[in-house]
Amino acid sequence: MLIGEVARRSGVSTRMLRHYDTLGLVRPTGRTVGGYREYSAADIRRIFHVESLRSLGLSLREIGRVLDDPAFAPSALVADLIRRTEERLEREQELLERLRAVDASAPASWPEVLRIVELLHGLTSASGARRQQTVLAPAEDMPVPAEVLAEAVLAESDLNVAGALRWALARAGGDVVARLAAGARAADVEVRRRAVLAIAETPGEEGAAVLTDALADPDVTVRKYAALALGARGVTAAVPALVGMVVAGTSDVEASEVLGALARDSGCADRIMTALTGELDAHPTDAAVRIRVAQALAEMPRTIAQGALRRLAGDGDRSVALVASALVDVLERGSAD
Repeated sequence: MLIGEVARRSGVSTRMLRHYDTLGLVRPTGRTVGGYREYSAADIRRIFHVESLRSLGLSLREIGRVLDDPAFAPSALVADLIRRTEERLEREQELLERLRAVDASAPASWPEVLRIVELLHGLTSASGARRQQTVLAPAEDMPVPAEVLAEAVLAESDLNVAGALRWALARAGGDVVARLAAGARAADVEVRRRAVLAIAETPGEEGAAVLTDALADPDVTVRKYAALALGARGVTAAVPALVGMVVAGTSDVEASEVLGALARDSGCADRIMTALTGELDAHPTDAAVRIRVAQALAEMPRTIAQGALRRLAGDGDRSVALVASALVDVLERGSAD
């Protein structure tokens, strides 16, 4: 079969077939009297083998090694191809996110595009100091767009830079919660923590639904961020999680303070008192838990907390009794004042 017919049937151009011949990758078995390349059935099969391996991302040099060395093991090469493909996809994903960030900023001119790209370079710098400076001191005519800040928050592992990003995001305006919500559902627990903490520090009520869902998160830190934020906003659905934090000793002081604020609503106060006293019944011999519950009771309105604390002042564990007695004294002195 002559080269033109081979090209038509295989889909490989005559120019590429000649290139294969030059490289020794696919050499036609024969030549016609006129000197034209003539391909056998085996040659055509080899052409299809070459094209199949090219579709996997192999270079022509690698394809030659694979086809000419019967002992060549494919596993190492395939593993290398997977690694290279993953790296390429990661670069492509980064490019896509960068383009989306530029598009979301709605630039009106190429100088604006260049300024946004410069900003993105600053936020993705290997230097934490430069990333923080980019957030805290952006160009006067180019504030950091909320969309860019949201993506940066989810990716940032440096605590100082992350704090600066959340601070800027809380002041950026716009619907940032929608962009963070996907992070709150991410498989990576670190991303979920960053997302929920950022939503917790974003003013307004838009994030309440996401935070409420986060109360059921398997990670204790995610639940903590959500419970404290919801409780501070007066959402009573956070009460069980806040009481659980007191029992577990997870930011129990902050949880107690939030419970005390919620208890200013008389309807919620009874629910909180029932939950706290129920934990005393559930942990009759755990002094550490009973002390933390006593401290939480002290944050409740005095009129409903004194009775429970007086009972704890007679606790069989001396340490619990001493703490409860001291708290009763504090409440009574406050009442006298």
